[in-house]
Amino acid sequence: MKKILVIEDTAIFREIIKEYSELESFQVILAENGKIGVEMAIAELPDLILSDIIMPEIDGEQVMEILKTTSADC
Repeated sequence: MKKILVIEDTAIFREIIKEYSELESFQVILAENGKIGVEMAIAELPDLILSDIIMPEIDGEQVMEILKTTSADC
């Protein structure tokens, strides 16, 4: 089963993406902000990351930059 990490600070959007993705047989991992998203990406090694761009603390662009420099697997 393919894993999707959803990094989204709006709870309702996280849940909508989760429900639709699970209907398509994806395993869904949720993160409520960029900091948690980076931690989950490194720990879980998802096949796909869907990230909001505008978030407090660490935004979506920063998440991708961190992951590009942190791990070759992300």
